[in-house]
Amino acid sequence: MEQAGVGWIAAIIIGGIAGWLAEQFMKSNMGVFMNIILGIVGALVANAILSVFGIALGGWLGYLIAGFIGACILIALGRLIRR
Repeated sequence: MEQAGVGWIAAIIIGGIAGWLAEQFMKSNMGVFMNIILGIVGALVANAILSVFGIALGGWLGYLIAGFIGACILIALGRLIRR
């Protein structure tokens, strides 16, 4: 998070927005707390995956995009595990 230039409070807010967007996109019902967790953890997961390909997203918008992508990945993985 610090590498992206985003502090902890901003990470919570942006993570919540990213998690909510992913929840709407994936048509799931997680709740506010889980949206925040999915957005923050999703951003970490997506940044790790994107760094393998040499892509680095920075700033608030990059954190939001990475959070959305990662949260969608985590929701899809959760669905696969539950089946």
